[in-house]
Amino acid sequence: MNLILQKPYSPIEPIHYKEWEQAGVEVYFKREDLSHPFISGNKWRKLHYHLLTAASSNASTLVTFGGAYSNHLLATAAAGAKYGFNTLGIVRGEPVKNTVLGLCKHFGMQLQFIDRVSYIDHLTFEQNNPIANAYWIPEGGGGRLGEMGMGDLLAEIDPEYTHLCCSIGTGASFSGLLRKAAESNSSIRLEGFAVIKGGEYLAEGFQKQNYQNYTYHTHSHGGGYAKTSPELIAFIEKFSRSTGVLCDQVYEGKMLYYLNEMIVNGVYAKGSKIVILHNGGLSGMLSLFA
Repeated sequence: MNLILQKPYSPIEPIHYKEWEQAGVEVYFKREDLSHPFISGNKWRKLHYHLLTAASSNASTLVTFGGAYSNHLLATAAAGAKYGFNTLGIVRGEPVKNTVLGLCKHFGMQLQFIDRVSYIDHLTFEQNNPIANAYWIPEGGGGRLGEMGMGDLLAEIDPEYTHLCCSIGTGASFSGLLRKAAESNSSIRLEGFAVIKGGEYLAEGFQKQNYQNYTYHTHSHGGGYAKTSPELIAFIEKFSRSTGVLCDQVYEGKMLYYLNEMIVNGVYAKGSKIVILHNGGLSGMLSLFA
């Protein structure tokens, strides 16, 4: 299959938020969320080379892994429908129904639920469950190809920006940015914000990318993955009403909540130009209104 993927629409927009302007810093969003309603943000970036590789190997089915509210599963389902692949999602845990999985099925994805113990060892599961003409995508779209896709994004960030902020789940997006920054001799300060509790184990992998100008914030998880608080929900509602930009409570909202504290407390020098990756994930907001 000769697959052609267009460069995503992802403008950089200034964000006018009173508290940040009072702190004397300029803040911008890299609107990765606008690239596609469902194949958006870092999901599009990480799937890019996986899709090209699947097409070049004449695979007919994309198989991947995710939890019951996985944006990656939804992105893969939509990408499969758009580019002519069958899709199979291996879902962690007992069978459930929700809006995200419903959308996956709407795009034609078949779902297979497996117990959490079996889910942990993806490689063994793949080896024990061969599927004809399948291309297996790692959880979250990671791996070397996923990181390459994220690394490409760095070329779209002008040198005038002092900091680039990214939320961190599995760590693939941040690893890709770190590797590309090292390869391109970038001077930008990369800031990663963990949304999972206990994310310290990712630090060793980040150090191996040989880029020193970065900070990995491990206390930005807000109690754990997908955990919320009234304070977090109030903040993202205020932010949306003040800027017109939606941010989910699982990834970008937590990063912004923690980043906001740092900005108003003077962590960033006046005159700093901060660009934030808005990596989409807005389907995660659906659970707030269920």
